[in-house]
Amino acid sequence: MAHLGIVGAGLAGAGAAYALRDTDHDATILEKSRGVGGRAATRRRDGCRYDHGANYVKLPDERTGDLIRDLGDDGLVDIAEPVWTFGADGEIAPGDGDDEHKYTWEAGITQFAKRLLAETDAEVRKTTRAESIVRDGGGARDGTADGDTGPGGDRGGAWTVTDADGDDHGPFDALVLTPPAPQTADLLAATEWPDDGGALADLRAAVEATEFRTVRTLALHYPFELDVPWYGLVDVEKTHEIGWLSREECKRGHVPDGEGLLIVQLSPEWSTAHYDDSLEAAAAEAATLAADLVGDDRLADPDWADDQGWRYALPNEGLVGDGGPDAAAGAVAAAREAGLYLAGDWVAGRGRAAAALWNGIDAGESIAERLSGR
Repeated sequence: MAHLGIVGAGLAGAGAAYALRDTDHDATILEKSRGVGGRAATRRRDGCRYDHGANYVKLPDERTGDLIRDLGDDGLVDIAEPVWTFGADGEIAPGDGDDEHKYTWEAGITQFAKRLLAETDAEVRKTTRAESIVRDGGGARDGTADGDTGPGGDRGGAWTVTDADGDDHGPFDALVLTPPAPQTADLLAATEWPDDGGALADLRAAVEATEFRTVRTLALHYPFELDVPWYGLVDVEKTHEIGWLSREECKRGHVPDGEGLLIVQLSPEWSTAHYDDSLEAAAAEAATLAADLVGDDRLADPDWADDQGWRYALPNEGLVGDGGPDAAAGAVAAAREAGLYLAGDWVAGRGRAAAALWNGIDAGESIAERLSGR
């Protein structure tokens, strides 16, 4: 049996563990927070549930729909109301009428990662922040001797992760890093990989060059429900202070009848400028912007508000790096040969829940294939 280490219990990390579910390999996930799902996150307050990161899961292909149904359709919510559009002038217009299915769960979108992990035997070690990584040059945990071929296809070796409390985790025959690129770059900067042939420096440079957009999300609650025909509004011109606005009451089981809860995701420019503003100040401005956009003055006065800042919310592109795609591909290949993998929506180059999931599954399947000869 081989042992896989995964840093991060978001959809990419859960996907990597899920890919090993029918193998005899086991997985340990190190998650810095108290829950799973990453940016596919749900909170609860005053009888409401709200998805304040990823709002739903689209079905970009048939395999995503099949997977969601395989995980169980109990509590599954298909949001019926459409997404409409607006631009810099704030004029709201119907979309193209070709809305894809938009799925979440009555218990919130965190169910996606929870249900994936429930299909596995993975151990999730929560409130465990990875600080540094070491690759030894000796045999892997199953006793592979020096000079023998190890799990990555190179000479034997294993990975150990040290957390912020100084505790070690491992050794792992393969390791998957799934945090956003800037946090992954910090981990790679704190990695010891003797005789890496320059691969570590190249990999770190490629990861550091990956750019992200910042998003601050406000949840605004009201003692009334809006009478509008849409679920969400999206800024198609990417010039408005609001990038996305949606109604959680359109999701069965999320908001009590007669109440309203808006999720307002501000533009990267606004979010960066106001990232450290107090909740009170940010909520007041977001509520005013929402009232102006929707054309309902009542929205300027929510009865409570919550917020979440996502400093690394959306990747601008996939893993390329300043050296170009060939250099990035070479560094990734060398790391994989040593049993070190990267996964996430930023590796896939598309800030979508399904992109993160399938990138993680692909990494897990690649590891399982490499370990299958053991």
